[in-house]
Amino acid sequence: MEPIPSAEYLYNGVQITHVSQFLQYAQSADASDVLLCSGAVPTWRLNGNLSPIFPDSEHLTAGHTRMLAESFLTPEQLHLLDSRGDVDFAYDMGAGRFRSSVVRQRLGYDLVFRVIYPRVRTLSELGLPDSLKKLTEFHNGLVLVTGPVGSGKSTTLAALISALNEDRNDHIITLEDPVEYIIPSANCHVTQREVGSHTKSFAAALRGALREDPDIIMVGEMRDLETIQLAISASETGHLVLGTLTTGNAARTLDRVLDVFPSDQRDQIRVMVSESLRGIVSQQLLPRADGQGRALALEVLTNNSAVGNVIREGKTFMLPGIIQTGRRAGMKLMDDSLMELLEQGIVTAEEAYARCEQKALFRQYLKS
Repeated sequence: MEPIPSAEYLYNGVQITHVSQFLQYAQSADASDVLLCSGAVPTWRLNGNLSPIFPDSEHLTAGHTRMLAESFLTPEQLHLLDSRGDVDFAYDMGAGRFRSSVVRQRLGYDLVFRVIYPRVRTLSELGLPDSLKKLTEFHNGLVLVTGPVGSGKSTTLAALISALNEDRNDHIITLEDPVEYIIPSANCHVTQREVGSHTKSFAAALRGALREDPDIIMVGEMRDLETIQLAISASETGHLVLGTLTTGNAARTLDRVLDVFPSDQRDQIRVMVSESLRGIVSQQLLPRADGQGRALALEVLTNNSAVGNVIREGKTFMLPGIIQTGRRAGMKLMDDSLMELLEQGIVTAEEAYARCEQKALFRQYLKS
């Protein structure tokens, strides 16, 4: 890297020379993300909304962001940033962990951090229904946690793994990019591997995991054909596999899983998924109407004979009706969850309307 002048950054006369000064402040304010980007003021995401960290602060320059990058990147990471233009990893500053991304852009560097809660919260602490605990009682099969970026998928997945860790005597292997929550072994033996640091890819790590005597495998992101194929195969051969996808509801999740396969394999894959699927949890985080944090909206699908038949026949459009009739078994539609939040005054009509599927049901609540 060539030296860049004007690296000193001041706020109220205090010189900021290390990213930890921003991150500690973000932790104390319960922000979810921190953005330190060239050509912009230091910003955080608080209650789901982006806003400046400091009022009336100056814009970060290329020199500022270069200085901040050098304050916490290792020599190896700096070399990757120079040669590749981006680097992603988990940063542990002792008082907390952060999923971190540093990229080179037109004006300089962007440093983006996702704040990781210092401990794994339980399912009840996250406001998740008791029915999800049933998903940890299976000894094989496939459990998927889905939702858009920033919807708390990793947090829910960590809570499920923690519950398994406390209740079972098994070998758990987690495959992540990067490792976010640290899960010490309790009644289970927990092995955590990071893509990029400990293995080349999710697929390579998953192939290796099958030779490491696992009972439970957690796949941080099922993003390609090989990873999805290996996860389904593992779930059929006596392993409980938990994974995430960036999809909005149960029907879209199954479509995504099935559509990655060549057309001549889909009939076979439908049969495999119909037998191995245990449940799909789809979630969204919405800003609360009172501005105090965010509220969780949830769709839950658990497999039964009706769900299995729909998957085998490729009629995933019928799933919402099956979910509605499966309420006693703990199933719930995303729209029903949104309606509950709206009727309780927890979220605004505008937020619920923007996130729902059946717009006509929510339109009547909008202000004219």
